[in-house]
Amino acid sequence: MATQQDEVGSRLWRGMRALIFGDDGETSLRDQIEEAIDEAETNHPVSGDLSPHERQMLRNLLQMGDRTAGDICVPRGEIISVPSTISFEDLIRAFADAGHSRLPVYGDGLDEVVGMYHIKDVFIADVDETRDRSPAALMRTPLFVPESMGVIDLLARMRADHIHLAIVVDEFGGTEGLVTIEDVVEEIVGEIEDEHDEEADRMLIMLEEGLWEADSRLELEELTETVDARLTAEEDEIDTLGGLVFLIAGRVLKPGESVVHPTGWRLECIDSDGRRVRRVRLHAPEVPGAP
Repeated sequence: MATQQDEVGSRLWRGMRALIFGDDGETSLRDQIEEAIDEAETNHPVSGDLSPHERQMLRNLLQMGDRTAGDICVPRGEIISVPSTISFEDLIRAFADAGHSRLPVYGDGLDEVVGMYHIKDVFIADVDETRDRSPAALMRTPLFVPESMGVIDLLARMRADHIHLAIVVDEFGGTEGLVTIEDVVEEIVGEIEDEHDEEADRMLIMLEEGLWEADSRLELEELTETVDARLTAEEDEIDTLGGLVFLIAGRVLKPGESVVHPTGWRLECIDSDGRRVRRVRLHAPEVPGAP
């Protein structure tokens, strides 16, 4: 006689099999699988059952069908790129400052991405003086994908072309953002921290009452939940603190410069590389009559 766990496991397998090999009822299959996962979480675990991490990965996979390149890309205002006229020595410094393994290369502006540099190519050319260090020899071609491309299709394209960086373009051909294969994988397995990533507690720190310091990449959602629910942007496409500062200022601030949010919060740039603000200090609005 089949147990409840057997029934749940059978339903999960049937749903996953149909999702992988195809079936007309894709939406209902997704619902069935999510329901089976919910039921499995309420029952006592049995030998060989899915772990909580595996169940979460399954949930992420199911949700990927509705996600697009535009949803997960690094916003345009946070892209670290280099000009096509950059010297080899400056290129090395740019990689050291950015902490990334790939950098997009632009021509007249960010809407004209002409290629990308990979740190491996630059490193080899740096240690081997016989190598050609010209831009033509070092530059690779990134993928260019529409912002509407599904995340699953994007992953398949990256694997097929062996290219791990894609420039996301809007309907007019302008640069909307940038996405790496790590961004796609994180949609499935969650955030991936490496040796060069800043610790999570460095993203937002309260220095004292009414004074905070934050990484410019901090999501506005977290900022409003932790600091002040009013610290939002009128523009829907602004998702990060850095984007909010750029929207108010209309340019990249230099260290020491500030802008004032409509709520009265003063947003001070304390670190910038000339291309983007890195860290921001948030000063609470002054209370009238306070000493």
